[in-house]
Amino acid sequence: MTASVFTSTRRGRATALLAALALLAACVQPPRGDDVARGGRYAPPGAPADSCWSRYTTPAVIETVTRQVQIAPAQLDSNGKVLRPASFRTESSQQIVSPRREHWIEIPCPERMTPTFIRTLQRALGARGLYRGPIHGRMDHATRLAVQRYQAPLGVDSGTLTLASARKLGLVAVAG
Repeated sequence: MTASVFTSTRRGRATALLAALALLAACVQPPRGDDVARGGRYAPPGAPADSCWSRYTTPAVIETVTRQVQIAPAQLDSNGKVLRPASFRTESSQQIVSPRREHWIEIPCPERMTPTFIRTLQRALGARGLYRGPIHGRMDHATRLAVQRYQAPLGVDSGTLTLASARKLGLVAVAG
């Protein structure tokens, strides 16, 4: 490969990478018109002013259905003997079992998510056999997976800690 072709290829890859990053940035959803903006955070309409929220999306569940459709019946002679068997074709279609949905979840506000709070969260998840990592006070990938494992049976398939889960774990006082 000549130097000019090599440079051209590298420049093309760099341009493609920059284009991909620009597209990724465009994927960040701006708030919708009915979302409430508060100090750089968004909440559903009617949310209390001192609450913090996060939005997560559950993907659509799609099922592939396959069936056999008869295209020609069997041909029989006068004695009932099969001269030619029936012929079938396979048809497949996809059906949406559950549509994609967006959910708002109330979360502990960022000022509450201190390293001390996160260490307590890691210990609480560890005591339940859901977290086996170091107790370091950072909301890392392992901690988020443990949070997701804790919350999934509660109906929230997200690694973002909900306020309800924090209360259930005994990390936040129950509202009076």
